[in-house]
Amino acid sequence: MRIVYMGTPDFAVPTLKALLNSPHQVVGVFSQPDRPKGRGYQLVAPPVKELALAHNIPVYQPEKMRDGTALEILKGLRPDGIVVAAYGRILPKEILELPPYGCINVHASLLPQYRGAGPVQWSVINGEETTGVTTMFMGEGLDTGDLLEQVETPIGQEETAGELMDRLAELGAGLLLHTLELLESGKAVRTVQDESKVTYAPMLKKKDGALDFSKPAKKLYDQIRGVSPWPGAYAYLDSRLLKIHKAAPLPERVGEIGMIQGEKRLIVGCGEGSLELLEVQPEGGKRMRGEDFLRGRRPGSEKKFTTCPSE
Repeated sequence: MRIVYMGTPDFAVPTLKALLNSPHQVVGVFSQPDRPKGRGYQLVAPPVKELALAHNIPVYQPEKMRDGTALEILKGLRPDGIVVAAYGRILPKEILELPPYGCINVHASLLPQYRGAGPVQWSVINGEETTGVTTMFMGEGLDTGDLLEQVETPIGQEETAGELMDRLAELGAGLLLHTLELLESGKAVRTVQDESKVTYAPMLKKKDGALDFSKPAKKLYDQIRGVSPWPGAYAYLDSRLLKIHKAAPLPERVGEIGMIQGEKRLIVGCGEGSLELLEVQPEGGKRMRGEDFLRGRRPGSEKKFTTCPSE
């Protein structure tokens, strides 16, 4: 099958690798434009583009998908199918209807749950015990197309969104190849999504990392894992931002909400239970263990966390 692949971030790399190692022919890759990164704001190519160029595959990075440019490129490539994984662009109807086998999306949730750009992060934040990957025919709406195949996997109790994303990327790569086999053999079964079960997972914002210690410790623990590696969990102490990289929930609440308890372990009272902050990073400082952070604080320093510096 002649395949055009559309993807941008690290999540999309394993699926492209799987296609390159399969009997399918990847005739072109679409990825989002290079973006400035780092202190020098130098343009950096997306991971999918780097992999494609390493295999001498033509890469296209249109700024828009609806001005006809992308459609003309695709007509020239004559794909039998278009495979999409975390491309980050909505495809217009003319492109969706172009390939004979359709446009197949690899989505990191068990649709119709967690439609949107942040399914992995929100599944962890919401304390889900399982998640998975779905292959589907793309429709004009946001993750609304008919389902093809799904594979389910448990979410580890200590697993972060970043770690889960890596696992789901590998699962999705294998699932996609099997889906293409079913399509070619005419054995694929399409299932209409149950709209009564739809939930949404919007793209994370920086504020989604702010910790409110009036919430239960378990909720905060899931939030910390769900916003790792980005935007990262944080709170304010002495009006300075403190990043929280790793924590552990404790069943009993110790002291006042948001207040540091003890001298040797960085334990904070929550709305329900307490949260031990195991790895933190002071503003402008290095990542360190919670007990080392406590040991280095000045006597009489503020001991109550806030969600913003002015509280």
